[in-house]
Amino acid sequence: MRRLAPFALPLALLAAGCSSTEKDFSRALPEGMLALEKITDPALIPDFGPGLRDRESLAAAIDHSLAYYAKPSSQKYFPYLDISHARAVASLHAFKEIVQTSTTASEFQARIVQRFDVYRSIGWDGSGEMLFTGYCEPIYEASRERTERFRYPLYGRPEELVKDAEGTPLGWRAGDEVGSSPRREDFDNGCLRGRGLEIAWLADPVDVYVIHVQGSATLRLTDGTTQQIGYAGKTEYPYTSIGKAMVKDGKFEKKDLSLRRIREYFRTHPEDVGHYLQKNNCYVFFQPTTGGPFGSLGAKVTPFRSVATDKAVFPRGGVAYAVTKLPAMSGVHRTGDREFRQFLLDQDTGGGIRSAGRADIFLGTGPDAEAMAGSVSDEGRMYYLFVKESPGGIASR
Repeated sequence: MRRLAPFALPLALLAAGCSSTEKDFSRALPEGMLALEKITDPALIPDFGPGLRDRESLAAAIDHSLAYYAKPSSQKYFPYLDISHARAVASLHAFKEIVQTSTTASEFQARIVQRFDVYRSIGWDGSGEMLFTGYCEPIYEASRERTERFRYPLYGRPEELVKDAEGTPLGWRAGDEVGSSPRREDFDNGCLRGRGLEIAWLADPVDVYVIHVQGSATLRLTDGTTQQIGYAGKTEYPYTSIGKAMVKDGKFEKKDLSLRRIREYFRTHPEDVGHYLQKNNCYVFFQPTTGGPFGSLGAKVTPFRSVATDKAVFPRGGVAYAVTKLPAMSGVHRTGDREFRQFLLDQDTGGGIRSAGRADIFLGTGPDAEAMAGSVSDEGRMYYLFVKESPGGIASR
């Protein structure tokens, strides 16, 4: 599960699932096919000039990816297409140097075209079209102890939960056998009660659910302290959209779907909370963290600079360029659109981020980020930069 962890899920998809009935942005690629292709026609290379801004946050995000590449474990995911691990590292160093020393947008564009090969995501159907959503690190009040108000737990990972070396959940161990994990209803009904696995208690089951979907949170505890928590594991069940189920049942129209609308419905129909939340059997476990939030690569994610993709088909840690829209917000309401042309680092993945047609942008921490994340569902395109190689095969400096 993604974005902030191997399972941060976009809040807009928490509500609605795919935003279009005509375009299947979650369509899987054929077996063995990857998401990127090299652009050979210079006319198809986008204008990167608008991305030359806020250089400090971009440099910080690049450094987080370089820290990931410094881990020996990162080497096993390369080569990706014709991109070696050494070339991926050299690409970040070369790009950072160009970002820091270019004085104009036109100079910046010329230096990128001269020194880098540009790749594009083929998108959901080969056209390059993708669906962009957003995710965040929510902040909620919580208690270390169960009280009359704080009654809904967040659990640490049980020893019975089995996953492979890549973190993929395999099931639930019972003796010498590994079978199916309990479902959300079982956890809600207390199948782990009394084992001391509770990390914290929250006042609202919907807040607990949103943390499950996002994969991390900052908790403001009743003792006056704060605690970051991050992903520690999940059950093997696939994510199911509660918003789609609510639309199907006629609770509201698809055009009205957002996290805010779902919360409003549950406030007036508390009897339906368990019924709908339990439709999604994927259950997430947590651990205390500091210094985060972190993506699935173990790299710290940076607001508006980190993106989550399907790591089975996209290259880990690379520099990407998104061309899409983000909401113009007034409080919790989307009032319009604003152009978003920005460099991002591919540092996360997620339960709802599967295929070459999906990408999820980390939007930050707290209520404003949560409101925006619950409104993002926009089409666009994404490009990747890898430094050209010399005839001898050594990545160009």
